[in-house]
Amino acid sequence: MTAAEAMVAATARLRAAGVAEPARDARVLLAHAARIEAARVTLIAPEDLPGDVAERYEQLIALRAVRVPVSHLVGEREFYGRRFKISADVLDPRPETETLIEAALAEPFERVLDLGTGSGCILVTLLAERGSATGLGVDLSEAACLQASANAVLHRVADRAEIVQSDWLAQVSGRFDLVVANPPYIAADEMPGLADEVRRHEPAMALSDGGDGLGAYRAIADAVVPHLEPQGRLLVEIGPSQAAAVMAILAQAELTRLGVVRDLDGRDRVIRARYG
Repeated sequence: MTAAEAMVAATARLRAAGVAEPARDARVLLAHAARIEAARVTLIAPEDLPGDVAERYEQLIALRAVRVPVSHLVGEREFYGRRFKISADVLDPRPETETLIEAALAEPFERVLDLGTGSGCILVTLLAERGSATGLGVDLSEAACLQASANAVLHRVADRAEIVQSDWLAQVSGRFDLVVANPPYIAADEMPGLADEVRRHEPAMALSDGGDGLGAYRAIADAVVPHLEPQGRLLVEIGPSQAAAVMAILAQAELTRLGVVRDLDGRDRVIRARYG
């Protein structure tokens, strides 16, 4: 079987399994199986697949057909122009979270705190974009802390990034001019409606608080003010219907100048606030 024929067969199989973008996934996974860049797949399309490549490809397609995310199969995901190492222990970085990055970079900062750092994609990106900044990332998951540390090394910011296991701000000391968070905001009753890739393969604690989806914002609001410098900023990602509720929570915590930042699809995505 040629590479092209294998891709056609894989695309049909993934489509039948309900995968949203079967052709794209078939192409990406073939590149991974062949250990080449995705852009080079067209060059090998007329060629017969070597036996070891065909076997790896079959395994990858079988896993994708049962909705294992592509990022887990290839071990990485692109975010803000960089490739981050990803595993089942951390939330898969989403393009909409780049809205948070843009909002953070809109003003200067020197010391950043990333709450629920996960893969470290937010903290590492901000430090990579601001070469003079230092930061702290915290996560309740030890496995996530290890993943974030690895990504800090990968992108050469490890000397400016500290990663600590912490239940939100419990182990945090000091003050920051920027605090960011992409917390679990999916309500418990919304979890069954998530795509299989998310519901079955991403860590539940990174998706939902097990309640109304607002618990993390309450925990952050209760403890963040002593860790913000005067005029320090807080930026939190939200679900598209949560803006009013999250702003009300933050308004009760001495935070001011609250506003909403929308993503590229025009949906409410980030709440910004300031201390003082």
